Amino acid sequence: MKIATWNVNSIRTRLDHVMTWLTANPVDVLCVQETKVTDQDFPRAALEALGYHVYISGQKSYNGVALLSRNPLQNVSAGFAPVLGAASGEPFDEQKRVLSGIHDQMLIVNVYVPNGSEIGSEKYDYKLRWLATLRDYLKALLPLQPQLLVCGDFNIAPEDRDIHDPTGREQRIMATDAERQALRQAIFDLGLVDAFRQFNSSAGQFTWWDYRAAAFRRNLGWRIDHHYLAPALTPRAKDCVIDKTPRSWEKPSDHVPVIVELE
Repeated sequence: MKIATWNVNSIRTRLDHVMTWLTANPVDVLCVQETKVTDQDFPRAALEALGYHVYISGQKSYNGVALLSRNPLQNVSAGFAPVLGAASGEPFDEQKRVLSGIHDQMLIVNVYVPNGSEIGSEKYDYKLRWLATLRDYLKALLPLQPQLLVCGDFNIAPEDRDIHDPTGREQRIMATDAERQALRQAIFDLGLVDAFRQFNSSAGQFTWWDYRAAAFRRNLGWRIDHHYLAPALTPRAKDCVIDKTPRSWEKPSDHVPVIVELE
């Protein structure tokens, strides 16, 4: 079984890329972030024609997540509120950033973590509070769904080896101590593991490159797109790879797919 995560930076703009990639890489589930489209305008028919069931939670011009699955998913749920209740979840659910579903007894949680904009800004504070809510959400889910996979664009490089140049990273968004601590509390303190690091310990492995300064050609990237596996699921992991190919295509997303393979 193969599950991929990919921030496509607009599903309508990159639809041809997604379809080309899925044709060459027919993964069982593709978790998509930053769809940037309302549900009614999502290009559902084209992806269904490829043999995928389509589940979406979108909004106009911003955010948006989707699950594309070869087999129907069960218990598909959008946002935090269905698990945490309206008081805790709804303040964060206006932005469409969480979509989950069960595939063959495994709960897949697809997330698009806020970027945070700049240190000390309202958006930065929102990101930290959002991650704290993610922690509460996953903590509530784990006893109910021990076969849990959380993936998506986390907008955080967990370690210095996940940045091409970590110099001064303490003052750089996506690598501050507060963001890393929030990620640790939401993910690692709950026992989840970084699937990619189970198979590749090398630095210089990235999933996102800025459009500027020939960053991709020079491999000036960051690893901010991840698969995290709950303890019960970790033994099933066979591999986790980054596919850089789509970043070389014309007008690409600034992110690339990350694929985890499970027994």
